[in-house]
Amino acid sequence: MGELPEGVNLPPATTQEVIRSASVILSRECRDGHEILLGHRVPELGSFPDYWAFPGGGICEEDRHSAEVLRGKLGVEGKYELACFALLREMVEEVGLSPDGKGNIVQVAPEVRELVCGDKGEWLKLVQDGSIKIEMFQSQMVTDRTTPPFSPRRFQNYFFHVPMGDSLASPSFPPGRSEFDDFRWWSPDVLIEKWERNQIRIPPPIVTLIRDLANGISNSGDLLRTCDNLSSDPPSGDHRIEFAPGVEAFPLRTETIPPSTHTNCYIIGDLGGECVVVDPSSKTPDSLAILKKKIDHVTSMGSVIIATVFTHRHPDHVGNLDMISDVYDAPVWAGRETIESIPPEYPSKILREGDRIFLQGPSEISSWEIIETPGHCPGHICLVGKSGIVSGDNCVVIGTILVPSSEGDMTAYIDGLVRLNDLSPTMLFPGHGPPCTNPGKLLGKYIRHRTARHQKVFEAVSSGIGSLDGIAKYAYLDTPGASPMLCLDQTLSHLKALVSSGEVELSDGSYQLPE
Repeated sequence: MGELPEGVNLPPATTQEVIRSASVILSRECRDGHEILLGHRVPELGSFPDYWAFPGGGICEEDRHSAEVLRGKLGVEGKYELACFALLREMVEEVGLSPDGKGNIVQVAPEVRELVCGDKGEWLKLVQDGSIKIEMFQSQMVTDRTTPPFSPRRFQNYFFHVPMGDSLASPSFPPGRSEFDDFRWWSPDVLIEKWERNQIRIPPPIVTLIRDLANGISNSGDLLRTCDNLSSDPPSGDHRIEFAPGVEAFPLRTETIPPSTHTNCYIIGDLGGECVVVDPSSKTPDSLAILKKKIDHVTSMGSVIIATVFTHRHPDHVGNLDMISDVYDAPVWAGRETIESIPPEYPSKILREGDRIFLQGPSEISSWEIIETPGHCPGHICLVGKSGIVSGDNCVVIGTILVPSSEGDMTAYIDGLVRLNDLSPTMLFPGHGPPCTNPGKLLGKYIRHRTARHQKVFEAVSSGIGSLDGIAKYAYLDTPGASPMLCLDQTLSHLKALVSSGEVELSDGSYQLPE
């Protein structure tokens, strides 16, 4: 049983073009070796608020024009040259630093920076008139990472190492608004240590890169040598997507509700210890190959898969268990309704409210508590841990969540959202799309939206509208582009909840207030 009403077919989601971008890893000499610069993203940002990240941004048309005019001036390999021009412009805008034409990195004049921040095309003009010098610029492309298909916007990001030596030039904020509210120099091993303790937040691509740097320094004893090694054969393509300590994610293509095209599968547990696999939805050879690659990697590192956990029974979350059993052997743990929906020959255990999953890691035991949130689907569960909540289909950052009138419970759904919000999680790991890095904001939005729609449905009945069609039209006046059949189905979910609570009565096919 799925989420869509019978007969509803939504147009498939379109795959968006991958946007190329560039980020800078500025390094400077310090007493104990080298430090790298990261900026703290302001809490108000919609994407990765309150995270530490490298400065950088997307490659724009102005950068392409600069590359055409200045081609060959940087001495950078051809396929990285365009990204390097974008990098130089972003350095001026975001941190106020630029080459001096003699191999050093210096602070740019405020008037120069203001021009570039006001018009990206000014960067080329300033190079041409000598106000910005790019001769002898030293940089190394050490890796490129492509954003996984969690959302319509995807980036192929090139990370460049730019050594500053013992320069005293300091980053500063641009005129006007900035995505950063702090800059700080860090040792890579300190960054990883603080991230593993949940003391700071770092986006997934940067976590693995910083770990590569820390491991390289541990082996070679030097950041510069580590970057030399990485740049000689820059790693690219697939990499671990670690949203938080002990939470690895990888999307598997499924037949799900647009704009989503994939369902998130999670491996919960520290690498090298006990793990559970959450929502392996593999049903095709391609998605099974991705699952197998991930499982082979974690088991090669000493991890042991102790269970498959399904958040709920919808077909875009429960994969082909025959196929999955060929990849790894583990019992299925889930809510009662989910267990009842799978063939009885598979070993299983029912997870209930308050149960805990304990995972022995290489250095400590992690604990994940089960809570029941059955509004979206009977038997729906969430996993609550120190790193956040694996929240299944309670909410998504992009798109929406349906409460099917056939099996959902609108009252329980809204109550579940309130309960998740009351837990004040640091992150939500949803069933579809990117992670939620600002759970309070997202859950508050969902609660307000669903509560308001519930009130609209009640208002319609109170005003004397008795038909399902009429109530749906009244309740969804603010969303004229919504699918009519989905509006009817969601209205019916609200009405069923109102009838169940006694606020509305159904008599001879007409809804009305109790007498």
